[in-house]
Amino acid sequence: MTAVRVLLCDDHAVVRAGLRALLASTEGIEVVGEAGSGEEALDMAAALRPDVVLMDLQLGTGMDGVTATRRLTSSDASPAGDPPPQVLVLTMFDTDADIERAVAAGATGYLLKAEPPERLFAAVRDAASGRTALSGSVADRVVSRLRAPGPALTPREREILARLAEGLGNREIARALFLSEGTVKTHLGRVYAKLGVHTRSGAVAAAARHRLLP
Repeated sequence: MTAVRVLLCDDHAVVRAGLRALLASTEGIEVVGEAGSGEEALDMAAALRPDVVLMDLQLGTGMDGVTATRRLTSSDASPAGDPPPQVLVLTMFDTDADIERAVAAGATGYLLKAEPPERLFAAVRDAASGRTALSGSVADRVVSRLRAPGPALTPREREILARLAEGLGNREIARALFLSEGTVKTHLGRVYAKLGVHTRSGAVAAAARHRLLP
């Protein structure tokens, strides 16, 4: 049985060393390289052709894990006919925004560093086979969001909300969108009602929470 070839990407050398030792303790998984940055991960993946890249999201300065994931999973990143590696995010953070950005970038799975070793081993093998691997808390968040989607705003309401988040006043928003100030106020009233808020700052906070901003 061919071993799953894994590339580690984490900006902490101690973490990489620990992961290498941990993965070496199980059969069927081989660590073929370690990268300390997103840029290094791209170069090493091109040279080593791993099956799975274990990717941290926070990589210090330079390219972050989400950008690296997007680049790694792009068909343009692989030679003709050579499939790109699967990316399994391994991080300490499980916020909705982080999960959504990683999945949108092409990550096959999203695992937390607090998971037991057996779960990590299984997730690596699942990712190598193209199967989704999620930590329990991450799966719960995804399901909760599917059951309770955010409020539906019209395109115009989203435009006004985006300008609001930029700190523009009603008159400035009206000028930017070629609307009357009264029309802006009417739209904002509807936005407030849909978001269940009463202030501009409350609307911006709710929009960020529901990921309604561009």
